[in-house]
Amino acid sequence: MTLLRGAALSAAFDRGSASYDRLVAVSPGYHAHLRRSARRLGLPNGGDGLRVLDLGCGTGASTAALLAAAPHARITGVDASAGMLDRAAGKRWPDTVEFLHAPVEELAGRFDPGSFDAVFAGYLFRNLTDPDATLAAVSGLLTPGGRLGVHEYTLGGSPVHRLVWHAVCGAVVLPAGRLAGDAGLYDHLRRSVVGFDTAPAFACRLRRAGFSSVRVLPLPGWQTGITHTFVARATSSAEGRA
Repeated sequence: MTLLRGAALSAAFDRGSASYDRLVAVSPGYHAHLRRSARRLGLPNGGDGLRVLDLGCGTGASTAALLAAAPHARITGVDASAGMLDRAAGKRWPDTVEFLHAPVEELAGRFDPGSFDAVFAGYLFRNLTDPDATLAAVSGLLTPGGRLGVHEYTLGGSPVHRLVWHAVCGAVVLPAGRLAGDAGLYDHLRRSVVGFDTAPAFACRLRRAGFSSVRVLPLPGWQTGITHTFVARATSSAEGRA
């Protein structure tokens, strides 16, 4: 089976949206790890006065993590899957949270340059046809020096990390997907992680896109060496001229 991309992936998420929250809830540390990554953005004063873009917000798990880390921020959640977004929008949120149905490829046309002080992307970049183009768009949407946080499956350098991922997928992820009737989506999950950047490679991708102060931070538990937080800053205009 080939990887799902674009409209095919959005349609798969639409079909899987009804069971998605139940399935991720049984993944040890799923929500706690998202909250940890959101805190690592380091938004000051509870996000007071800050505008945050939650890119690929899905059913709102990353939105909830951002809200816990920055309860006073204005958060805009964006996702290409109408089904996932309906699940997110159907939950209770403060009036500082809004949702928008749009593919990431359309971001530049939806928002003005410098519209956001921070961008968070959870489990997004390995699903994109052109992650470099999306990083360029994100850089343009951030204020100079704005913060980027990425929470993503990116295998570490050890072969053990790849073996653990395959073992978890074989024993848990794929059987759960079959039981939920979403075997194709969860096979895509398995393949997309193996086929995407390692953690060091994604950090290099961020630097090539012009982000500075790039840091790669591990997550605890079974996901050590499998899932990482990446934090970086958009290059300011002064830095760009240097």
